[in-house]
Amino acid sequence: MWSTHEISNQVDELSDYNPLSSDAALREGLARHGAAWALPQLQGYADILGSADTLALAEQANQQGPTLRTHDRRGRRIDQVDFHPSWHALLALYRGQGLVSLPYDSERAGRWAAFAAGFYLHGQIEAGTLCPATMTQAAIPVLANEPALYARLGPGLLSRAHDPRDLPLDQKSSLWIGMGMTEKQGGSDVRANTTRATPVGAGGRGAEHALRGHKWFYSAPMSDAHLVVAQTEGGPSCFFVPRWRPDGTRNAVQIQRLKHKLGNRSNSSAEVEFQDAHGLLLGEPGRGIPTIIEMATTTRLSCVIGSAAIQRQALVQALHYTRRRRAFGRALAEQPLMQSVLVDLALESEAACALMLRLAQAFEQQERGWQRLMTPAAKFWVCKRTVELAGEAIEVFGGNGYVDEGPMARLYREAPVNSIWEGSGNVMCLDLLRAIAREPQSAFELLDELQQMAGDEPRLGQELLALRELLRREPAELEGLGRWLAQRLVLLAQAALLRQQGPAWVAEAFIATRWGCSGRAYGALDTRGLPIKALLERALPPD
Repeated sequence: MWSTHEISNQVDELSDYNPLSSDAALREGLARHGAAWALPQLQGYADILGSADTLALAEQANQQGPTLRTHDRRGRRIDQVDFHPSWHALLALYRGQGLVSLPYDSERAGRWAAFAAGFYLHGQIEAGTLCPATMTQAAIPVLANEPALYARLGPGLLSRAHDPRDLPLDQKSSLWIGMGMTEKQGGSDVRANTTRATPVGAGGRGAEHALRGHKWFYSAPMSDAHLVVAQTEGGPSCFFVPRWRPDGTRNAVQIQRLKHKLGNRSNSSAEVEFQDAHGLLLGEPGRGIPTIIEMATTTRLSCVIGSAAIQRQALVQALHYTRRRRAFGRALAEQPLMQSVLVDLALESEAACALMLRLAQAFEQQERGWQRLMTPAAKFWVCKRTVELAGEAIEVFGGNGYVDEGPMARLYREAPVNSIWEGSGNVMCLDLLRAIAREPQSAFELLDELQQMAGDEPRLGQELLALRELLRREPAELEGLGRWLAQRLVLLAQAALLRQQGPAWVAEAFIATRWGCSGRAYGALDTRGLPIKALLERALPPD
């Protein structure tokens, strides 16, 4: 028999594990933010998520992506996007946990942290299904401002069921909501939109309008309705645009094509054309940007959580692999240079987890500084770092990571979407600067809180003094420094959170490796004196 293809020293990706049981930082964070009550349910959910069967669903949903059917067999326009059954199974799994409605269906303390943990766990396994979940959740408070409309929609929005049928709103047991803002000529400049909305009748808030125009990116086009920005006489306004008209006919939203994306392949994104589509005005005419920004603030939080989830999964898979793969006579995880990389990834991941949970708490408690300033800064930094971290994790696997059959390549392709969606890095930094200019008191109050959390740590104290001085400069001078400012603010917040909440040796390792190392590659740090073994075992307990 031929022996040239005997398999040895090859390591399969981690499966049949519990991503919550193996995550000390997440469990501690849930208890710290008053969400210990959610641990039993999340533990059961994590058992399902980490199973080989669910991992197979994630792989299938991304390999067998959505397809568009514009017409039926007799030429009738249907604009139908078809998905592999794995997509619907994953959506049903997530929605069945009540995570879409959790922040809004009660006043229970810790509910936002519990939601963030569930989103984080699901995002480690499959990210595309979180797009419609994110938009639906973020639309709930916006639609709740329209009492008559919300009376019809509320039960479907808060439902724990997944109803994949393409039917009018009143015939659905649950609803998904998408977004439509971006146009060819404008991109992030929503005020440059050319889609127009004309009143059908007297007009005004809640009234019917006819929308005519296009959207270059229409997120999750098979959603039951979308929130859309269109021009009116009063300026950009926000509209509720369902897939079906009130009379039971299809709305005139024609899908021109699906986007063939780098990643996020399980989820559909489309170009659409409105041919006098039916829409209802949300809020006051001309107030579409503030209305949609209310939704976008929440979806930006989801971008932070989703990126932290990719970081965590990349780290877990890298640790699992390096503990079993051998080179030069010992396991990769025992090699000093590889340990430098793994420790760096572990610190980055834990800091992202701490920040996402603190941001979620801020949404629950309506803390203006954290919501308005730290959210765009965190979206900028955490999402950027995730792209680099995912690339580093692929390198840990060598050629095996670069092959598209495994999950590492999918994580790498998925990572950039959170940096781009809901505002690119520059848009986030400009948003941070606008918030500082409009609410300088909130910025300094945020720094005061970080100072209390930092205590007497000298490096953090010096950084706080430098940031206070920076924030006193003129806005025009700050614009070119936006990325530098956002990076420094987030690193300070992460260090302060770890110092206040985590083990002291984790915080010290993070501070020691983040100050004076700007712009470095992962693993390019001085590990002498760091508790390497303890850090890596905390990140993922050995078998």
